[in-house]
Amino acid sequence: ILNNTGAFYLITDNKNQLVSVNDGNLTEAVTNSDAKDYISRIISSDKDKYLLVDGYNIIYAWKELAELAAVNMDGARGKLLDILCNYQAMTNYNLIAVFDAYRVKGHDTEVSDYHNIHVVFTKEAETADRYIEKFAHEHGKKHHVRVATSDGQEQIIIIGQGCTLVSAREFEKEVKEVEEHIRNNYLS
Repeated sequence: ILNNTGAFYLITDNKNQLVSVNDGNLTEAVTNSDAKDYISRIISSDKDKYLLVDGYNIIYAWKELAELAAVNMDGARGKLLDILCNYQAMTNYNLIAVFDAYRVKGHDTEVSDYHNIHVVFTKEAETADRYIEKFAHEHGKKHHVRVATSDGQEQIIIIGQGCTLVSAREFEKEVKEVEEHIRNNYLS
């Protein structure tokens, strides 16, 4: 099922059976002081596997998104989030997309829900890498944490914290396989 932007949203049960279709908008947003509590709530949920996506790293690594970013960064971010929603519905990862906002003067950490995923814009002077590394340090040994990035230095730190990682190229390949599975099994 496609919406007018070409994205589709599927909600599945534990057996990946189609339960409902969702094309809603932003469902919840919190900022600054609530952000830490919000992330704690995500961590304490029933799901025990997490995927953190280094948003801008992925955008610039995937040709289609990089081309869109050259024209409209908001459009590229939105398209990535739509793609991640579909991926999350089929994999059941507790998915957190992290974007840098460290150059935005006075910006506090902003955490929101976008459909079935979580989105973080870092605070001023904090990069997405730093946020992901902190998350990995705090949760990597207690939960299954996977990180999608091609940042070499970040990869070394992530592995050292007991997390698994997937490169941007491999993650794109996985996403395409999931999209193909959705098309073949739910849209035909």
